[in-house]
This record gives sequence, structure tokens and C-alpha cells, in this order.
Amino acid sequence: MFARTERLLLRPGWAEDAAPLAAAIGDEAILTKLAKVPSPYKLADAEEFLGFERGEGDADFLIIARTGGAPRLIGGVGLHPDGEDLELGYWIARPYWGLGFATEAARAVIDIARHTLRRPRLVSGHFIDNPASGRVLSKLGFKPTGDIVARFCRARGHAVPSRLFALDFGDADDGDAGVSRMLAA
Repeated sequence: MFARTERLLLRPGWAEDAAPLAAAIGDEAILTKLAKVPSPYKLADAEEFLGFERGEGDADFLIIARTGGAPRLIGGVGLHPDGEDLELGYWIARPYWGLGFATEAARAVIDIARHTLRRPRLVSGHFIDNPASGRVLSKLGFKPTGDIVARFCRARGHAVPSRLFALDFGDADDGDAGVSRMLAA
């Protein structure tokens, strides 16, 4: 499955993406904002991630910027089963923070969840010491559930308080702007 937005291409990762992936995500400032990613993040970790067989409901995309010259890997976004729901996760390489790429990529994946996978609800969350991610979720139409849970962060080696959010597609303000165009996989 692929998606394209005004500035981005979202696509599955391929074996040749291992080195750019490891370079993009390997920043400690990124790793400490993610729960499941090992730290340090090595080339072997990228190769394992790219070769991992996805289960039903899993959808991982690399975020490729299509602006300003040659296409470049700038992040990742995905959906993963979380009980009855799908959990949205994303990360952006530090040089591209604050440029709206997380919102743009996540909006395209929300479109996939809603219209292609036909899911009624998504969940997500962020470590409370990463309020920028909370702002992204709010822009996307996610609402805080009121729950804060301890979530283990591999890079930190301990549990970190995480604020939970949900997006119910029946909500009037669900952040869906229909900005992505689906392409055949």
C-alpha cells in the first residue's frame, strides 16, 4: 500500500532503505520519544525492521519527502493492532521537525484506516515530556481520553508516563481532510 500527499510519498520499506533508515531514526532525541525502538539503533536493527513480516492490521510506511531536490527518507508512520483498535505511531527525523510532515503523513494514514481498512476508531499516545506529539494528535482530530499510563521506553530503559488519545470517526471534527491519494500496491 502506498499514499501520496502534496509533499510526501508513504511507502513500505525495502532492504535498500536500511542505511538511510538507521541514519534518520538513530538520533537519541528521537529514540527517547518512541516506546519500542532499540537504542542505539544500528544498521542491523533497520535490516530486521525492514525484513519483519507484518501481521494482520499492521501497516508501516516510510515517509519520503518529495520536495527540495532528491527524495529523502525523513520518518516513519504506521498502524498496529491495539486490542480492538489500531494504534497510530509516527516519528520524524530531527532536521524536519516543525515543518508539518508528521501531521501530513499521519493524516494520509488516517485516511487509509478510515476509508480502506474501514476502522471506526484509532488510538495513539505520547510521552508527556513530548508535548509536540500531542499537538500533532490534536491537529489530526484526536481527543485526550483522560488516561495517563506508564509505557516502557526501550531507549530510556524504564516506564514513562504517556497521555492517551483516541479518534472516533463518528466525530464531526476528526481531522480528515482527504489529502491523500491512494495508489495501487
